[in-house]
Amino acid sequence: MSEDIKKTISELHIYEKKLLKELEANPGATPIRIASNTGMDIKSVMSAAGSLASKDIIEMRKDVEKIYSLTEDGLKYANNGLPERKILDVLSKKSQIPMKDLANEAGIDKKETGIALGWLRQKNWAQIDKGVINITDEGKEFADKAGVDEKVLDYLKANADGVKLFSDDLKDGFKKLTGRKNILNIKKETSHSFKILPKGEAILEVGFEIKEQATQLTHEHLKDGEWKSLEYRPYDIKAEAPVIFAGKKHPLRIIIDEIREIFLNMGFSEDNGEFVESAFWNFDSLFQPQDHAAREMQDTFYLKNPLTCDLPDDALVKITAETHETGADTGSIGWQYDWSEDIARQSVLRTHTTGISTKHLFNHEPPIKMFSVGRVFRRETFDYKHLPEFHQVEGLVCDEGISYQNLLGTLKEFYKKLGFEVRFRPAYFPYTYLSTETEIYLEEKESWIELGGAGMFRPEVLKPLGINQPALAFGLGIERLAMIRYDVEDIRMLYKSDIKWLRELPTVNGVEL
Repeated sequence: MSEDIKKTISELHIYEKKLLKELEANPGATPIRIASNTGMDIKSVMSAAGSLASKDIIEMRKDVEKIYSLTEDGLKYANNGLPERKILDVLSKKSQIPMKDLANEAGIDKKETGIALGWLRQKNWAQIDKGVINITDEGKEFADKAGVDEKVLDYLKANADGVKLFSDDLKDGFKKLTGRKNILNIKKETSHSFKILPKGEAILEVGFEIKEQATQLTHEHLKDGEWKSLEYRPYDIKAEAPVIFAGKKHPLRIIIDEIREIFLNMGFSEDNGEFVESAFWNFDSLFQPQDHAAREMQDTFYLKNPLTCDLPDDALVKITAETHETGADTGSIGWQYDWSEDIARQSVLRTHTTGISTKHLFNHEPPIKMFSVGRVFRRETFDYKHLPEFHQVEGLVCDEGISYQNLLGTLKEFYKKLGFEVRFRPAYFPYTYLSTETEIYLEEKESWIELGGAGMFRPEVLKPLGINQPALAFGLGIERLAMIRYDVEDIRMLYKSDIKWLRELPTVNGVEL
């Protein structure tokens, strides 16, 4: 006896053994007969059969047969005739009938009349000409004999329990009836048959004993001493276990929480703004001119309700206006235009989280270490790397003696905690100077990729807010970081709720890699 057959026999369930023995004695046995002969229920028989089939011990075949019978409408037509037959009966006596009188003459309703006319033309029993329906030669031929579909109606009426097959002379009529609604009932009858395969024959040749087996050792077994005589069913430690998909956070939420924890561990406090913000805080407080391209409607979502937002106190509005127009006492000449309060009052969906930083600077005294994580909105065209709604992270530090070197050191520490090697290159941002872009190194691609921007806030931003100390700020897009982290090339994948992708993301201790 081969080790494989021996091992298979030892792992067979008692129901599998009973089924296999029954098939040996009665090769053509149906599931119902097997259940009756073995004392098993049908569910157990089918479960055992499926298990044996998965082990290539038996072959399980499933056959589905259709049983046809007449519906209530079909029985009515079998008794009283199809609508086109009723019209043909009248035409056989009058040859032609005005269309307006057709339903009344044939004794059918308007709905049946429409159906009947279609079938009359298809069967070539009648033709319509100038509002009059005329019988054809073929119609005259069938006036006194049944059509093939009518023969099927009669056959089904005579076999009320249903018909599985039709003789060759009725097949065309059956096809015609299947093309009509509400005439035929179709019931599916499923049957199963089993066949012992060579592996099953080898098992039967070796033989086995049908004996109850225990699957676990219980307190009662130990107490009664029954454990001594019990036969225990062996466990297959290599058997496939069901895949369990444990609940876990969305990958974006994982990254957001990771970034929040990094900031908090670095001594930052968190601030949150509003999705709907005034143009003043979103643009003007950042020394962005009111004719800047980013303020155009093709880039920014402006709201109808509320149409405007309240401005902050008059002193801040006044000094902000002067800074835009002349530079005030910042050492700048400003933008040299007439600043408008009406434009500053416009309500927008925030285009970045930097407005949270300027509002925080206005409402708090330095020293300040603040961060924010939130959604921002821009009028972007959907494509593989752009969305009109995404997440942005903002970091802010303000204190005496803060310098550009502090900015670079803070960025290095932040990205180191995210697991990246960083380098910096000069950049331009309208509200910071000096400014830099942060690049991270991707080992698998052997290349550097830009991930965020940073800089020292300009005096034109800080002085109107009443801040006389230097301030550094930096930010990055969470979606871009997620694309790198999860090797996603299309940003839309992060929002598709693709359950297969979400389930297959690897985790360690419940946290995505």
